Amino acid sequence: MRLLAGLLLAAGIFVVSALAQAPAKTLQIYYVDTEGGQSTLFVTPSGESLLVDVGNPGGRDTDRLMLALEDAGVKQIDHLVLTHYHGDHYGSMPELSKRIPIKHFYDHGDSVELDRPPIAAFAKVYAELVGKTAHTVVKPGDKIALAGTDITVVTSAGSVLQAPIGKAPGAGRPNPACAGFKERDETRVDPDNHQSAGFVLSYGKFRMLNLGDFTWNREFKLMCPNNPIGTVDLYLTSHHGLDQSGSAALVHGVRPRVAIMNNGTRKGGAVQTAEILESSPGLEDRWQLHWSYWDGVEHNAPGVMIANIDEPTQLAAILTSPAPGAQPAAAPPPAGPAGNAAHTPAHYLKVSARTDGSFQVTNSRNKYTKTYNARN
Repeated sequence: MRLLAGLLLAAGIFVVSALAQAPAKTLQIYYVDTEGGQSTLFVTPSGESLLVDVGNPGGRDTDRLMLALEDAGVKQIDHLVLTHYHGDHYGSMPELSKRIPIKHFYDHGDSVELDRPPIAAFAKVYAELVGKTAHTVVKPGDKIALAGTDITVVTSAGSVLQAPIGKAPGAGRPNPACAGFKERDETRVDPDNHQSAGFVLSYGKFRMLNLGDFTWNREFKLMCPNNPIGTVDLYLTSHHGLDQSGSAALVHGVRPRVAIMNNGTRKGGAVQTAEILESSPGLEDRWQLHWSYWDGVEHNAPGVMIANIDEPTQLAAILTSPAPGAQPAAAPPPAGPAGNAAHTPAHYLKVSARTDGSFQVTNSRNKYTKTYNARN
């Protein structure tokens, strides 16, 4: 009997130990390289998927997205959020819809740029797609039902969230970063950027923010005088890191621990954006989908945190420039689709988030991984 009791006790200890060592289930987030567009894939532990935007037309970005879907084991897209109607965000949707089922579309409503022929042409294709399945026009405060997460829409069709998000940390408090805000002249900003549908996603204590191409002056309306979002762990830089977005009122207000920039070699990655991020309270790291020519040596992220780098000869020319501010010895390579150089293979950044608020970021180019422990 003593032997049996001992064996049962040992077995119990083993089971408890095994459970304690079992890896926590994670939310997977893939930031796909679309050369300065956007395509972000979320996959829950149960396998439910959310895709935000689909990159540029032409097949290149569709292929890259399909590789990420395959890596994640996704056989259908359960939810697809189109932040707004610009080609670097909607471009591959007609082709993608032929390759994989899409079950539910979300957007901000009709484009305000239907006078532009490419957008008007896409609107007709899109109307056919959403007419065949579920379709929701979202407004601030709406929820998107992705299993195991809480997703709150905070911007859409030029409107912003007014009430603070539930019990989110810091939500509803005055935002000190509003004091230094200065409006920008946005007459040259494409108007559908202002309409971007953006959201905060929570997975337990982990929180992240994606506002599409939401713009500078409207960030003030969202974040000031009080911050309805609270703090976040992960921030996808608005508008690819262009200086038309990403004000201190937004960035310093939400106090991200980590920022990921979906820039191209010569799209996004503005010095102003880098400086606002670098001065953001509590920011630990910035990761980038590309080396940025605009940021140069001074403001690009560390090399291990950049998914796609330029040709070695180009980088060597920049790094050996004779003086600060001097032009590189060689001009940047010719532009490919969407004004950025095409390259193969295209690497992505992957986030694995846990409900306790901890998460990892992995660079698929070099397998470099960094773990961020849960906030105290």
